[in-house]
Amino acid sequence: MRSRWASPAGVLALAGILLGSGALGFLIYRLGPQPKTVRESVLPVRPATNVPPAPPSHPIPETLPDVALPDLSGMSHRLAEWSGKPLVVNFWATWCEPCRREIPLLEDLRRENHRNTFEIVGIAIDHRDSVEKYVRDMGIDYPVLVGERGGLEAAAAFGMEPVLPFSVFADAQGRIVTLKIGELHRDEATLILARLADVGAGRLSLPAARQQIDAAMRRLAVSRAAAGSD
Repeated sequence: MRSRWASPAGVLALAGILLGSGALGFLIYRLGPQPKTVRESVLPVRPATNVPPAPPSHPIPETLPDVALPDLSGMSHRLAEWSGKPLVVNFWATWCEPCRREIPLLEDLRRENHRNTFEIVGIAIDHRDSVEKYVRDMGIDYPVLVGERGGLEAAAAFGMEPVLPFSVFADAQGRIVTLKIGELHRDEATLILARLADVGAGRLSLPAARQQIDAAMRRLAVSRAAAGSD
């Protein structure tokens, strides 16, 4: 059976989620035989229902892809290591302002949900030295993997162009529930995590959770855009 998210209807449903989120930054990565430099460009885009971000270059996978990247010590880790618990995979960079703004929220979410074995994994598409210094200075306490080489491939494995930040929410079985492009806000996180809990407890099916998140994220995006225009 074809994956719901790999079908045309699934892509359209996911485009709706992306439409309500708004993209806040693009990373231009110049590839070479020995890529060492990253050209950064943050392009602010206000959430607007009539200006959707570019659609994913590939269908969003149904489950977490088999991504493997090193941590700050150089040890390679696969996302499957965190199977069995709800997971947020957050793509970010030290130079990305909305990425930096959402990190305190991510830390709060992890502390608030530690009893539910909830975990956050950051994937930094950035230079290792910059990431190491930022993690140390900010005291980031959740796992951080470094995509200095392989970060763009990791983003592509989720069907994404290099847009930062973006966060992937998966349930304890590794099934992707939703993908949020742009800075994550407290009300959005509360909504998504509540639906994740409903799925985990059997109170809500995965398709129903996706539909509810899609509809609610649209309303939140419209409300935030309206407040920003006042």
